Amino acid sequence: MNIKSLLLGSAAALVAVSGARAADAVVIAEPEPMEYVRVCDVYGTGFFYIPGTETCLRISGYVRYDIRVGDAIGNQDVIDKKDFAEGELEENDTYEKRARFDLRVDARSETELGTLRGYGEIRYNFNTAVNGGFTDNESAIDVNHVYIELGGFRIGKTDSLFTTWTGYAGAVILDDIAVGYGPFDTHQIAYTWTGANGFSAAIALEMGDGDDEAFGIDTDGDGVVDAVSSISDIYTVDSYVPHVTGGVAYTAAWGGVSAVVGYDSVWEEWAAKARLDVNATEQLALFVMAGYASKDDDFVDAGGFGFVNGGPNYYGSWGGDWAVWGGATYTVSEKTKINAQLAYDEAENFSAGLNVAYELVPGLVITPEIVYVDNFDDDLGDDNDAFGGMVRFQRTF
Repeated sequence: MNIKSLLLGSAAALVAVSGARAADAVVIAEPEPMEYVRVCDVYGTGFFYIPGTETCLRISGYVRYDIRVGDAIGNQDVIDKKDFAEGELEENDTYEKRARFDLRVDARSETELGTLRGYGEIRYNFNTAVNGGFTDNESAIDVNHVYIELGGFRIGKTDSLFTTWTGYAGAVILDDIAVGYGPFDTHQIAYTWTGANGFSAAIALEMGDGDDEAFGIDTDGDGVVDAVSSISDIYTVDSYVPHVTGGVAYTAAWGGVSAVVGYDSVWEEWAAKARLDVNATEQLALFVMAGYASKDDDFVDAGGFGFVNGGPNYYGSWGGDWAVWGGATYTVSEKTKINAQLAYDEAENFSAGLNVAYELVPGLVITPEIVYVDNFDDDLGDDNDAFGGMVRFQRTF
């Protein structure tokens, strides 16, 4: 082999090797573009876009722990378990406690018909209760709210418009301990109109709810119970005629006025409330509210039976025909508020509550509260007054 042949062979080999390496070259794939969660500030803080959609989602809620004591709100006259096991019957007073986890999911998006919203709120409660005279712990999961909204329309399960339209009552925790101001859980179909000048109005069709109740009936109108009966869920609609409630309101910088009326289609009764809110100063907010309800005298309280509020009315949950509420909130600082409320009804039920809501750190509020309840009806005796106290720890997120 001469020099020329050797050089030509070496060159051909190098070309072949180079071609093979070029064919086997490693191609590095570029990374997929990362899609970050975008903040949605259209509906307020806490919302974000669900990736790949134009739907805004907010997940929120709270963790709460309540400790209650006293004749008004504690567990009273519970059986001493050791003495009972030894054949004796002794009674004690003890705490009423509740631990709660509340989870809220709020999804919203814009459509050609307005804002489309889906909202759900689930609560897990672990309560200290009294069963058969003995203390016990009970767990429960409740769906507190679940509804769909489109524009001003709402359909689903929530609190009655009769209760929410006037803003519940005051800012005390036990705001209905002796004088109720309306019902809560119900199926609802509602429409709310909100004007640009502070005026608003709403109407709702509701299904109602209610506990089992035993009651006496005066069948001949002589004031004496002639029959005793029992009804389960006494306010749930029993025909195609729903409960109906509607309200109007005006809101301004100084405060606002609101009024609501409700018709109970089961018992064919009606009720109404009106409320005035006044921002007296930058620190002091005041409110007063009054309610009136029709009550059927045929359903009387006698022999341990009867409707304790003077007659069945889904919306008039206070005693007698009328009731009044009043209260105040004083903002001491960014961390501290003082809340007070008084309530009284025609059945002479009275309640007073006072608390201090203190934000220990951002997201954690501690609220001690004291309450006093009484009934001034002399026919019921002199032992109707009771005190109670509680403290609430709540971490909101």
